[in-house]
Amino acid sequence: MATPLIKVDHLEKHFVLHNAEGTKIPVFANLKLEVSAGECVVLAGVSGSGKSTLMRSIYGNYLPTGGAVNVLHDSSFVDITTAPPYEVLDIRRRTLGYVSQFLRVIPRISTLDLVMQPLLDNGVDVKDAEARAAELLDLLELPKAHWSLPPATFTGGEQQRVNIARSFVWDYPIFLLDEPTASLDAANRERVVKLINRAMDRGAAMIGIFHDEDVRNAVATRLFEVSDYAVAA
Repeated sequence: MATPLIKVDHLEKHFVLHNAEGTKIPVFANLKLEVSAGECVVLAGVSGSGKSTLMRSIYGNYLPTGGAVNVLHDSSFVDITTAPPYEVLDIRRRTLGYVSQFLRVIPRISTLDLVMQPLLDNGVDVKDAEARAAELLDLLELPKAHWSLPPATFTGGEQQRVNIARSFVWDYPIFLLDEPTASLDAANRERVVKLINRAMDRGAAMIGIFHDEDVRNAVATRLFEVSDYAVAA
């Protein structure tokens, strides 16, 4: 049996509304999930069941109320929920990729430089990084005239393609996919599906949220029902 790359154990999350007398809003409890190399586990559940909350807890953007999120990093498991910030940043740089539908636009940075940056951060030669970035931008059919421009003024679909290129330019062992095809046309959705399947073929472990049924069916190796761990308010 394959060794999991992600092990979520007894995870619990509730939000506290400090402007409403400390009211607690429960999301999920006792949630367990393991994902191995070559899997794409798609999160399922009704709206508000905690799919995005789970994704952000795994990435370390949300601090869970309890439990652990263990990620295989440098041959050892590290608990994201208790790791110091510098270690979380190193995990994100080398091990844990996050692909969302939104691009964090950086002023005055060209599209090509933005896509190259994860490779440069990991010590890849500038020429090799530029070639890999160009390959992905070309694959996703972003016009070459745009490559030297900051993506702040691009359309939503163009920004999403830049974001996907930036995320897939480095071969992360683990990917979190949060609606990565939401603003894409059918042709580009198909290209992203190929990128996801290519990553799985090389052994990446993936957790995804997809509202597009065709995309979900094309990449999911299994579904994980987050609603099964919901807590009554």
